[in-house]
Amino acid sequence: MRLLFFLLFIIIPVIEIYLFIKVGAIIGAGNTILIIFVTAIIGAGMLRSQGLQTLAKIQNSLNQFQLPARELVEGVLIVIGGAFLLTPGFFTDTIGFLFLIP
Repeated sequence: MRLLFFLLFIIIPVIEIYLFIKVGAIIGAGNTILIIFVTAIIGAGMLRSQGLQTLAKIQNSLNQFQLPARELVEGVLIVIGGAFLLTPGFFTDTIGFLFLIP
């Protein structure tokens, strides 16, 4: 398990740096930085929207005296997706957006 985390902390930044260089060479540094900020803003909006919807679903399930197991799993996936979106980069943004797709 420690090896997995170590590899993730090494491999993901290497992938991000590679993508920054490649995308920056194609569209320019300014546009690359702009895209990163735009995806962060869009991701934050999606995170907020999905999070609020999931909280409403959890509350609705609890009001009906049902166990909100599916909703709790959705909530965990949203938190994981949000963590990836908080990390700047194209690879992590892609993973984060995939976690937020309903």
